[in-house]
Amino acid sequence: MALCRALLRNKRDFQPNINVNVRHLAPTWLKRLQHNNAGEETPSSEVPSLNTGRSLADVLQDLNRRVPDKLIRTRVEDGYSSKYIPWHIVNRIMNLHAQEWSGEVRGITYSTDGKSVSVVYRVTIYGVDGEMYRESTGTSSASDTNFGDPVQKAEAMAFRRACARFGLGLHLYHEELN
Repeated sequence: MALCRALLRNKRDFQPNINVNVRHLAPTWLKRLQHNNAGEETPSSEVPSLNTGRSLADVLQDLNRRVPDKLIRTRVEDGYSSKYIPWHIVNRIMNLHAQEWSGEVRGITYSTDGKSVSVVYRVTIYGVDGEMYRESTGTSSASDTNFGDPVQKAEAMAFRRACARFGLGLHLYHEELN
């Protein structure tokens, strides 16, 4: 809940734009539902639905907004600091702005020397006008067991990067270049 408040507090950067259209029940559908003597199922094409779908352009516009600083973490490795958004916060942002999305691990590969593992992750967003996916990889040292196992870390990295390909948190990469 605090995450949602933080996302919504900074309206200039992260303002949700959710349009809800309700399809009204047709009288013939209601009649069939109430008076279905044969106990038959109502055809799925006649079942009313709550259409919360959005266009891909609207979803991408929201995902490209700047992530509030409160949600960004800093990691220091080998004397170099980098900003990142934890995977669970990326997941919540996706749930907030791209309600219809899915993610899947497409592959797990261990290096031939067994020292690293790479994960390929695909994120798909669905809109009323189609679907779009992005894939990315994440790699972790097999010997690094801090904060979870190596596959888990590589998956989280690949997930964040795949979401960044939609624009989520992409501003962090540009800040590091400056």
